Amino acid sequence: MKKALKIVGIIIGLLLVLIILAPILFKGPIEKAVKNSINKSINATVEWEELDLSLISSFPNAELKLKNLSVINKAPFKNDTLATSEELGLSLGIPQLFKGGPYSINELTLNNAYVNIKVDSLGNANYDIAKETTTDTTTTQANNAGNALSLDIQHYEVNNSRINYLDESSKTFLRITNFNHYGNGDFTAEKTNLETKTEAIVSFELDSVNYLNKNNLKLDANFEMDLANQKYTFLENKALINQLPLTFDGFVKINENNQEIDLTFKTPSSDFKNFLAVIPETYSKNLDGVETTGDFTVNGEIKGIVDEKHIPTMNIAIKSDNASFKYPDLPKKVEDISIDAVLKNKTGILEDTYVNLEKLNFKIDQDRFTAKGNFKNLMDNPLINLTANGTLNLANLEKAYPLELDMDLNGILNANLTANFDMNSIEKEQYQNVKSSGHASISNFKYSSPEIPNEVNIAKASLNFNNAKVTLEEMDIKSGQTDAKITGTLDNFMGYLFSDQVLKGRFKVQSNTFSVNDFMVAETKENQPLENNKDKTSTPTKEDAIKIPSFLDAKLDFSANTVIYDNLTLKNTKGALSIKDETASLENVSADIFGGNIGINGNVSTKTETPVFDMQLSLNRIDIVESFQKLELIQNIAPLANALQGLLTTKIKLNGNLTNELTPILTSLAGSAFAEVLNAKVNTEKTPLLSKLNGELNFLNLNKLVLKDLSTNLTFNNGQIQVDPFNFNIEDINITAGGSHSFDNQMNYSLKLDIPAKYLGDKIGSGLANLTKTDIQSTKVELPIGLSGTFASPKIQLNMKQAVSDLTQQIVEKQKDELKDKAKEEVGKKLKDLLGGKGKENAKDSTATKENKSDEDKIKEAAGDILNGLFGKKKKK
Repeated sequence: MKKALKIVGIIIGLLLVLIILAPILFKGPIEKAVKNSINKSINATVEWEELDLSLISSFPNAELKLKNLSVINKAPFKNDTLATSEELGLSLGIPQLFKGGPYSINELTLNNAYVNIKVDSLGNANYDIAKETTTDTTTTQANNAGNALSLDIQHYEVNNSRINYLDESSKTFLRITNFNHYGNGDFTAEKTNLETKTEAIVSFELDSVNYLNKNNLKLDANFEMDLANQKYTFLENKALINQLPLTFDGFVKINENNQEIDLTFKTPSSDFKNFLAVIPETYSKNLDGVETTGDFTVNGEIKGIVDEKHIPTMNIAIKSDNASFKYPDLPKKVEDISIDAVLKNKTGILEDTYVNLEKLNFKIDQDRFTAKGNFKNLMDNPLINLTANGTLNLANLEKAYPLELDMDLNGILNANLTANFDMNSIEKEQYQNVKSSGHASISNFKYSSPEIPNEVNIAKASLNFNNAKVTLEEMDIKSGQTDAKITGTLDNFMGYLFSDQVLKGRFKVQSNTFSVNDFMVAETKENQPLENNKDKTSTPTKEDAIKIPSFLDAKLDFSANTVIYDNLTLKNTKGALSIKDETASLENVSADIFGGNIGINGNVSTKTETPVFDMQLSLNRIDIVESFQKLELIQNIAPLANALQGLLTTKIKLNGNLTNELTPILTSLAGSAFAEVLNAKVNTEKTPLLSKLNGELNFLNLNKLVLKDLSTNLTFNNGQIQVDPFNFNIEDINITAGGSHSFDNQMNYSLKLDIPAKYLGDKIGSGLANLTKTDIQSTKVELPIGLSGTFASPKIQLNMKQAVSDLTQQIVEKQKDELKDKAKEEVGKKLKDLLGGKGKENAKDSTATKENKSDEDKIKEAAGDILNGLFGKKKKK
């Protein structure tokens, strides 16, 4: 007994050793066999980061796992990813390991996979990677049968994966996410039954039309698979699309040149709750407790051949009669529901597919709505014929159906419309082929939103349809202080609705009071850093950029008695606003403001990443004080205007960049301006610069300055304002000014003052008159003054050296003229003495020169004393 137990123990120990050593012993041959099989079978690059082999986790089978698997295409989809997977698990019998092959896979598991299927416009498919089988290939495979890898699947599963399918030739796009699927069946038999279970979220788009959008799909289906004839027959199955149950019967057969389809499907019950189940659960919400009456059925038949020229014939009917529903938490009931629609194709030619909507009726309270129509030639040039008629109290929609909207529905909608058109005519704007008629109106409509501060009230809006043109017959709107009456036309309303065209139109807007502030929300700052807390950081809030609508091509002719914008009030405003290609253009806008008037032309564009503008402003005879207080532009262009009281006329041309809130970025401004002060007085106390300048110059009283017809030109560039030199007088003192300043008020200006000598007073007699012996009262002194710093904290530089030099030079020149006259007199006298025999020597010339040089030094000293006295400085003795 002990010996037997010992033998059993040894056997078990050897088995454990083999189980432990097997992954090491057999990993290499199995990985080689997998690679050989893949390379011989497909034309793609297949790689994985790691291969694991285990005999314990899946005992009595061996489990092979490929980690981070990828399949990369070769031409014509070179370097495109066909598939990736975090893990591919393969299961095979342990005895195969000891035989050295062939290796037969009986189970397959794919986890977290991504499959990207693509068919290009020429019909090339990226999944077509199987190598063609030739005689040489078959011989090679036979010779290597000892270590070959084959698929004898009995069970497979795909977990938490996603699939994309794009067919550019047919404009088909299918996206499957959260894909979980498993199947059980014997794929080694010619005939077998396959049991499957599938769950997924499906989106489907055909020719830019979205038919499914994240719809839940569940399918429990059993198939009879005739692998020899490639015929797959539905046996027992149940599908759930969103919450709509369907059952299938029929088969799919793959032939050499086509596919043969014969399928029927239907709803297993006729409860109207089936209709609500078609709607995605996000919108229909939980159907538990919903009361329904009436029926709803879906019956479909798809039968025929699928090849390059044909599709199956089809007849899919949807019907409901005298139905109703009511959600348990909502007060209103939708009733008298009738639906009769069919999707048909009788020929198997794609272009012959059509939809008939024979009837769509429903009622909420006493409001009834009906619609009918048909859609033909769906795949080429769709022909559309629609009729809608009814009245709806929009507020009742939310009371009868669980809508989640950003706004409260309200108002009464009336519609009686008929439209008949083809899509080619809409896309080519051949509106003579469009036939539409009818009328639609909405009344007592109210709209409120966090994006606007006041509720918008539309008393009535009425539209009249006449072929392609839609006339806005009336629209009365009020919000806050604003009132407006709007009329106009929409030239391509059908193109906007059905063909993604821009909306074209022209409107006339009349208003007694239009307050722009009624449609603007005060800016709030979030995530501001806390004071005295260096550990706290803030993330700047990303501002939503204001965008001019790209779908509009419209022009508005407007007039308003009063327009209120921020702190500005404009009277008798009129002009035109054009919106096109994300650009808003103001044309011939005029208004009364600041006691004068303003004219505006220009545009604002948000088409580029950074918004831009280009404007021409004309301000005529405006009050300087009021305009300075209310216009930031005037404050930046002419800071000294704060000290003026009078009238101003200016023409400004500006262009530059805008912020996301469409306010100018000052440093980006470029342009020019012409400014003219018509008549203005100066109050030096209003600005530090003039106050300081008035104190520095004792002989100058700026408070007596009256500016009249003063004009100059300005230019803007790189954040600088350049002012051309201009002249003005204070009594008989002429002043020339010019220079530049920046938008942060850093200035660089120069003044030149021509000061008459009479302002020198008694100093002329005591200091200079005895030297010049001329009427110095006609002399003027040029005094240069430099201005720097800021307008709030100015720096004044008096160029005394140049002023002294100028005064001295004038006096010296006059004295030289007097000396020349004196010299001539002396020379004449000398000649007369010589002719008279008098030979006395005369050394007066050298003496006069010495005296002249001495006098010039004395003049400079005296001129300096005089000018220093003018500016309140202590005179030298």
